[in-house]
Amino acid sequence: MHRREALRIFAAGAVLPALSPELFAFFRQAQPPPGYALRTLTPHLNDTVVAMIDLIIPETDTPGAKGARVNEFIDVILTEWATPEERQHFLAGLADVDKQSDELFGKDFAAAAAAQQTALLRALDDAAAPEEDAKHHGSSPPEERDTQLKGNFWLAFKRITLHGYYTSEIGFSQELKLEIIPGAQHGCVPARPGTGEA
Repeated sequence: MHRREALRIFAAGAVLPALSPELFAFFRQAQPPPGYALRTLTPHLNDTVVAMIDLIIPETDTPGAKGARVNEFIDVILTEWATPEERQHFLAGLADVDKQSDELFGKDFAAAAAAQQTALLRALDDAAAPEEDAKHHGSSPPEERDTQLKGNFWLAFKRITLHGYYTSEIGFSQELKLEIIPGAQHGCVPARPGTGEA
């Protein structure tokens, strides 16, 4: 699988844990190593991302998206997987969240009160609902369903957050209570007589 194909999965809305072990392993490649330094997100945009992911998957009895470092996962996706056009579209979407917050509350998203942040994300959800319904009912044309990170910013953001969280060690092991195991082990297979081959 190529990274371009993986980004189509975000657009298609595939959900974990419905992903195959191979696909799960592929998304694990985007998990940032310890000590990761942001390369695409500025400190301000990172604050916006952290505030947004923390509302999508907050900390409960297990760490949330912030604790799973999903903001760093998003930075890896933007830096290494997205095209320049997709990256620009995504960053423009983040800037638009700040713009809407400033228009509504007189402050950027990260500085807004939690209730204000929640209200804005609910408004984004409500605005995206018709598009999401059309996608699930197959009424949007294939070229719109295959837009990777160029489609509706909020829908792409939520999907990347979910994939980042549930392919992280925290999301997979602590939240889903599953084990990250290697591929299937087939054991010894008897050799065919005289060939040395199985």
